[in-house]
Amino acid sequence: MTVNRALFDEVMVPNYNPSDVIPVRGEGARVWDQQGREFIDFAGGIAVNCLGHCHPALVAALKEQGEKIWHLSNIWTNEPALRLAKKMTDATFADQVYFANSGAEANEAALKLARRWALDNFGAQKSKIIAFNQGFHGRTFFTVTVGGQAAYSDGFGPKPGDIVHCDYNDLEAFKSLIDDNTCAVMMEPLQGEGGIIAPEVDFVKGVRELCDKHNALLIFDEVQTGVGRTGELYAYQGLGVTPDIMSSAKALGGGFPIGAMLTTKEIAKHLKPGTHGSTYGGNPLACAVAEAAFDTINDPAVLAGVKEKEVLFKQLLNDINAKYDVFSGVRGQGLLIGAVVNDKFKGRAREFLVASMEQGLMSLVAGADVVRFTPSLVISEEEIREGMARFEKAVASLV
Repeated sequence: MTVNRALFDEVMVPNYNPSDVIPVRGEGARVWDQQGREFIDFAGGIAVNCLGHCHPALVAALKEQGEKIWHLSNIWTNEPALRLAKKMTDATFADQVYFANSGAEANEAALKLARRWALDNFGAQKSKIIAFNQGFHGRTFFTVTVGGQAAYSDGFGPKPGDIVHCDYNDLEAFKSLIDDNTCAVMMEPLQGEGGIIAPEVDFVKGVRELCDKHNALLIFDEVQTGVGRTGELYAYQGLGVTPDIMSSAKALGGGFPIGAMLTTKEIAKHLKPGTHGSTYGGNPLACAVAEAAFDTINDPAVLAGVKEKEVLFKQLLNDINAKYDVFSGVRGQGLLIGAVVNDKFKGRAREFLVASMEQGLMSLVAGADVVRFTPSLVISEEEIREGMARFEKAVASLV
């Protein structure tokens, strides 16, 4: 069998349009394709590969658990799930955890919990959910409707109701929407897919205060920002604002699929037995790998290193821009970084991704105008500099 890009078009549903490059092996921040070409990975599986590829701690955890027990279902519990939940609650505001397989599923659980909490405590009229334009919360029908990008939610029939949106960082618009019938507000503490947009401190604190005033739950979607990505274990810890419910996924498993919804015991009690569930959620394999990833990242030296790498990354991007004048700005936190293309390249961010591949660098976009970088959190300074040298060649080829 010839396994190449043409086979994708033959056997795969065409909802993706992947590169012709097919990676077959990775180690740390480097990847090799079928032809043995080497790439530096500044994409990180879209902020998933927090420890790069084939990190020894994750490989060891997978091998060890793989020889013990793989799957049970939630008729029984298991040791890795309990250990991971304990470590996550010890390190965050939360008391209890629900495990799923993805960020979308974790967000689905958060939204269902918020609706059930409001129904139990206040009645059926308290069902409004407020979210933000250009937000992204997953691809289930509920989460994609809450996400503020109509391009992803239109065209599938009637949408879940009582969901409204306003602009991120617009506190006045938010004030006009929230009322006593609002059950929850869902937001990213740093918008990822929407263009790497950081929240203004007054905005996020104002949202928290208004949620308290109207007895609404504040849900933080930390699928992309969580587990060290911003230089904090979770981004909320750097904002001085604590949510009522939080989702985590992507980097949580370091590449193994897992998601988690975290909350307080008082809120969690409204998901009684039978109200929600997942066949694979909290399976021993995923939780064992996630425990190893969580242990490795939840280290003051590693988290401080993310902030140091942020400074270097932005400095090198600004140096490139000083030569070629292609970006209007560089933004983001930790190693979730966006370079915003200027008017000369408006709508053409993807061209930088394609040109980077030709120079041996994997990168991402966040919309049509932002080149996004989400590398391993433990990438070396040498690999950052080498990757940026390749990115400079890509930029030079476009101007």
